[in-house]
Amino acid sequence: MTSSEPHQSILDKPFVLDLFAGPGGLDVAGHTHDIPSLGIEWDKNACLTRYAAGLDTLHADVSAVRRDYFESLPPEINVLAGGPPCQTYSVAGHGAGRQALEKVKKYIERLMAGDSDQDVDKKLATLPDPRTALVLEPLRYAIQATRSPRREHRPYDVIVLEQVPAVAPLWEHYAKVLKETGLPDGTKYEVVVGILDTETYGVPQTRSRAVLIARREGLGKPSLPGPTHRSYDAKEWNRMSGMSEPDRVHQPTLHDGTTESGSDPHLPLWRSMEYALAEPVGSHPGRRTPFLVRSNYGSSGNPGRRGVRTDRQPATTVTGRISRFVVFEPVDEKDENIVQEGPRFSMNEAGMLQSFPPDYPWSGRAQAQQVGNAVPPLFGAHLLSAALGLGKPDPEVLRKPWQPATTEQRAKLRSNGCGAADTCTDRCPRPEDQVPPPSSVRPRKGKKATPK
Repeated sequence: MTSSEPHQSILDKPFVLDLFAGPGGLDVAGHTHDIPSLGIEWDKNACLTRYAAGLDTLHADVSAVRRDYFESLPPEINVLAGGPPCQTYSVAGHGAGRQALEKVKKYIERLMAGDSDQDVDKKLATLPDPRTALVLEPLRYAIQATRSPRREHRPYDVIVLEQVPAVAPLWEHYAKVLKETGLPDGTKYEVVVGILDTETYGVPQTRSRAVLIARREGLGKPSLPGPTHRSYDAKEWNRMSGMSEPDRVHQPTLHDGTTESGSDPHLPLWRSMEYALAEPVGSHPGRRTPFLVRSNYGSSGNPGRRGVRTDRQPATTVTGRISRFVVFEPVDEKDENIVQEGPRFSMNEAGMLQSFPPDYPWSGRAQAQQVGNAVPPLFGAHLLSAALGLGKPDPEVLRKPWQPATTEQRAKLRSNGCGAADTCTDRCPRPEDQVPPPSSVRPRKGKKATPK
């Protein structure tokens, strides 16, 4: 990816290992920088999307790879990245992870003290929701790298992690032990942690993420990426909604030099859904008709970020329920309050609201869930830029249609990732082995499960 600023990566040849890689958000970010990556992903459908997109992938359980196949990973990998599953920490989930925060912090300390994997695994097995323990996998990979003969016991140079805001206390604890205690071999890192809003990096949706960027000592102190756009604030929008476009852009500032949202007034406004979807590109026909979107989801825990938005606003957080968002279009040009239901977002459009390139080849089933679970590529590009000392990314690169893999390329990628060119094999995770069971069959608090 090009940048208006001269830059030089702190690493000669960055190579990213993307844990819990999903359909490829961080990998797309890396590819726009010409940074190779290898993703590990459990979900078969997300892997089908990754193969179709031409992304190197292992269809595997992250924990199993660490335990049993770590030595098969390319030894030149020097950047560890990941966004562990967020369901147990998300405000939209059951909250098992939020309830176990203090326990997980203790497991972090035990790992850094050099406790054996077997002892830690026995303790982790007692957690009510096994997915809660997955937030420890990046740390366990960092430790395993220092124990790897094939890597000559070389630690990762850079670590980049992102999760829902509720995980921020764990990232802070990660930072504390990485800086003060160090890995069991003595390796220490300079670390920065923060909660960032994706719309302040040009992503056309409001989405808050807790991020951690770490660099091995000697590679310089990392910093969080600087924002490129103002943050979205519902009250500020209500005040601006009746203004003309020039007035909105040049809104008045407060005495301290900020806007009501706390943003730098010299930055441009956030990107809107109109910016992302209005113009035709690739197979996307364009949404030139103004529209309203109604959603009760995707608020990042902030009630002011849900409800109805116009195409001149950023989308609410794109979740796995994006296909349920109801889109309304005006019926009467003279009265914008008279509307009728229009076509809902296609998966291509949903991906574009996540900042995926147009025509990204969403494949398999549960595509809306894939889109919602992904790291927004433009946000990921800013994280990688900050982590590696690169200039700010050019968002226009991600607005060009994605070129999918050829049939032959897909077959080769799946052979490498699954063990066969056209199917999964015994080495792939089985959907029926995924734990815990779906929430629809879990008893709700205070109720007993119906005997079967």
